[in-house]
Order: sequence, then C-alpha cells, then structure tokens
Amino acid sequence: MTVDSSVPRYRQNIYEVDAIVDPYPHYQRLRALGPVVWLPHQRVYAVSRYADCKAVLLDDESFVSGDGVSLNPVANRLGRGTTLNSDADDHATKRSVLAHRMTPKALRKMTTTVEEAADGVVARAMSMLDVDGVEDLATALPLSVVPDLVGWPEDGRDDLLRWAGATFDAMGPINCRSVGAAKAVAEMMTFAHRVVKNRSVLDGSMGHDVLAAADEGTIDPKACPALMVDYMAPSLDTTIGAISSALYLFSQHPEQWQAVRADPTLIPGAVNEVVRFESPLRAFSRKAARDVDVGGVPIPRGSRLLVIYASANRDAAEWDRPDSFDITRDAARQLGFGSGVHGCAGQGLARLETRSMLQALARRVERIELTGEPKWAVNNIIHRLERLPLELVPSRGEQA
Repeated sequence: MTVDSSVPRYRQNIYEVDAIVDPYPHYQRLRALGPVVWLPHQRVYAVSRYADCKAVLLDDESFVSGDGVSLNPVANRLGRGTTLNSDADDHATKRSVLAHRMTPKALRKMTTTVEEAADGVVARAMSMLDVDGVEDLATALPLSVVPDLVGWPEDGRDDLLRWAGATFDAMGPINCRSVGAAKAVAEMMTFAHRVVKNRSVLDGSMGHDVLAAADEGTIDPKACPALMVDYMAPSLDTTIGAISSALYLFSQHPEQWQAVRADPTLIPGAVNEVVRFESPLRAFSRKAARDVDVGGVPIPRGSRLLVIYASANRDAAEWDRPDSFDITRDAARQLGFGSGVHGCAGQGLARLETRSMLQALARRVERIELTGEPKWAVNNIIHRLERLPLELVPSRGEQA
C-alpha cells in the first residue's frame, strides 16, 4: 500500500509491552501529530483524537465492520458471524436476537439479583486478610452473573476467563500475544460448537434465544456458535477492567471515595469517569468502504483504520484536565464502550455490575488502601489490572 507522504508516521510500536502497560504518552504524541497517523508496524491508519474517533464510529456506511475489526486477517476470518464483525441488516438481525436482554427494562429486572451478588462478593472479601481487588472483587461479580445470563453450561466455566482474555489478545496485530492466543480461542470455539450441537445451554438464557432464533429461521444455524461467545468475552473482561480500575483509582483518591460514601448518587457518574480515565478497551479497527476523509485527511477505499478509544478519552481538546481523575465531571460522552450502532451492547450490564459493586463497598468500607504493587495485564486489546493487592478498611458500623 502506498501511503501519502503528507500523512505523519508514528514509528514506535504501540503494541510493545511497555506501550501496552503505559499507553498514554504514546496517545498524546499520536494526537499531536495530526487527525490521522500512519502506523508502519501495523500498516494501518490510526485516529486518536476524540472528534475524529467519534465521527468514524458514527459513520458505519463509510467505515465497516463486516470485514473484521481486528488487526490481523486470521482473527477477522474467525470472527465472522458475530455481531462485532457484521454490518447493516445482518448486524441488526444478529443483535436483535440478543439485545432484548440488555434493554433498560430487562436490566431493571436483574438489578436486585446483581446487587445481592455484589453484596455477597464484598462480604466475602471483607472476611479475608489479604484481598486481590481483581480476583476477589472485580472478577468474582461478573463470573457470578454473566455465565448464567449467556447460558454457558457449568462444565465449561473454569476456562472462561482464559478464553475471554485470549479472544481479545487474538484481535491485535500479528505478534507473539495474538499467535499465542490462537490455541485458547480454538478451544473456546470447539466448546461452543459442542454446546450448540448438544443444545446444552441453560433454559431461558441468551444461548437459548440463539438456538430458538436458528430454529425459527431468523438466523443461519451456522452462526450459533459465534453468537454463543459473542457477549461472553466482552461482558467479562470489560467489566473486570472497569471494577478493578475503580478500586485502584479510589485507593489513590481517598477524598473522592469519601465523596461517594457521603453521596451515593455520584456513583453512576463515577463509573463513566472510571471508564473514561482507564478505558477497558484500547482500540478496534474499521475498514474504509469508499474513499473518505477523516479530519481533512484522505483515506483510500479498502484501507484499515484503527480507532483508539482510550486516546480519545484523554484528548485535551475534548476534556478539561484529561489526565486528572474527577468523579464530578460529566463523562457521559466517553467512548470507552464505543459509539454508534456498534456501541457495546453489554455496556448496560457492565454499568450495573460496576455500580452495584461500588454501592456495596460504599456501605461497608471506610477506605480502600493499596498494600502492594499493582500489576497491569498485557493484552493487545483489553486494558485492565492483573493484580491489585488491597486492604478494605471497614466503616465503624462494620467494625462493630
């Protein structure tokens, strides 16, 4: 591919380990270079400014997902059949099979169940001397909710986190992580095929809806395995990322934790600010369906364009003090869950789980204190903590 020499190049590899662990200096340099930057290592255009990212995400006719949203052709081929890798009527049909379970009305019916699960998770964590915020809190809640919602049989749940992480790693560029993830992704798809063949999904679940839609002719039966895993990985890792980041950020900003405890109505806005500040998803790509301009830069038809959500959420042209965590700001327009027709369908559930966890903690915990060095996971797509040693200091009522 011949790239216009006027398009600036960014020659550092944003998928190196150091850049994955601390991406924000790279994002700042990308934004400074221009509205569109060429990444030689991945041979893709990248947009990193808020306005340009949102414009691309909202223009689903010029920038399509049907040819995949990954940075390598193998993952794009394997992702065919999912809602993520589909467009127009095909996307709407597949999404309709599952999305009715993620409507505000449906989620309201789940609220009590999720809140009770969050209370139980927090109670167990507070009985422990050493708490890992990732394993004991951020992971425990989604694992108690999502597999039942999707309808995943009990015998396949031990591998869900490993498979979910591998699914996202495989969607990066061709590197050691995406190649290394291939075996786990193949395992997950093999299991999904077996679940569909044996019809071993839980009654009344998303998986049950998928099989019913195939029986009714709404979708091709061959799409069932892909749709079975469609919501599983995103509903786990993004929520784990949001909850663990919230715990870490409140440990570093105790005054904001006290504000939340004093006024729990701040929690929904705090969830948006957490997602803005530490976006669980780094970036996905789109393919240009026609010659098109982005920020005045011509993008040739057939080009792949990387939309860096996490950079958009730190753009000083959009946000006042973007590198400051502030739960009182209006962060509702953050792009951490994407935007447009491909906006994360599971974001309502992710918000509910994160909100429920913070509410449960606010009732019981005076302070969230870091007791060791946190460790960030290394994943091509997901931005989340891998380890977060904490002490949950109980409030006076809990101590009594």
